[in-house]
Amino acid sequence: MRRGIILVLLLGWMLTFNLCAEQEKEAEQNLADFSLSGLNQNGKKSWEIFGKSADMFSQTVNIKDMVARLYRDGEDIELKAKEADFDKIQGALSLKKDVIITTTNGATLTTDTLNWDRNTGVVSTRDRVDIQRNNIIASALGAFAQTDLKKVNLEKDVSVQINSLDKGENAKSAITITCDGPLQIDYEKNVAIFNNNVNIVKDDIQIYSDRLEIYFVKETKETKHSGIAAHQIEKIHALGNVRIIRNDNVSFSEEAIYDPQSRKIILTGKPKLIIYSDSEGFNAAFGN
Repeated sequence: MRRGIILVLLLGWMLTFNLCAEQEKEAEQNLADFSLSGLNQNGKKSWEIFGKSADMFSQTVNIKDMVARLYRDGEDIELKAKEADFDKIQGALSLKKDVIITTTNGATLTTDTLNWDRNTGVVSTRDRVDIQRNNIIASALGAFAQTDLKKVNLEKDVSVQINSLDKGENAKSAITITCDGPLQIDYEKNVAIFNNNVNIVKDDIQIYSDRLEIYFVKETKETKHSGIAAHQIEKIHALGNVRIIRNDNVSFSEEAIYDPQSRKIILTGKPKLIIYSDSEGFNAAFGN
């Protein structure tokens, strides 16, 4: 009698398991096309989301092969991901796997996961993120930014490479900058601010400081006419415990301003210069 009851229960469990498996398989094979859009105050389409979804009518929509497009004045933005969860009530979008943002102004962001808040227009991630805009390539662990990537905050373990905009024989070597973070980049104000344990390398020059501000050439009619490219470095300002190594010479100061074009450095705040000369067999230190 007991064996019969156990056998019936076992058969029932197997039938239920097989039925659930078949239903799950059927649901995966019957993903429906998903599309959702929103309008701005003027009645124009401001955003839309496309993809495949198995559950379109709940508050949180699970989307596969998601593409979201945001329409802004003078610039459009596209977000892509293999998977995404969209909260229709909160307006929040969580992207996963092969996440990429591209803008019509030439900026790209890639990462593994990303959260987008439709109401604030902010994207954020705790994962490794890579951002490229024109000649500037940045990588860091963790970031939050405007969706159009015009203002970016990179949290920690920051590495930036600024490539020369010149080509051919006039091409200059790249500038590499690392810092513990954070790094704030404001492309509208043409400035990047590096914080904590900053190191910049350019040819035979290395600069160490607590903080580093890089100012870029602003794009104007005058710069376009003169042939000076936007995002070319105009000035580098190092602050706090500045140490500069150039060949075998070392200088110390509280602040330093470096002009990459003329390769001139101005030291302020108790500057001290140590010059090593192997040929003469001595070294000399010069202070204030």
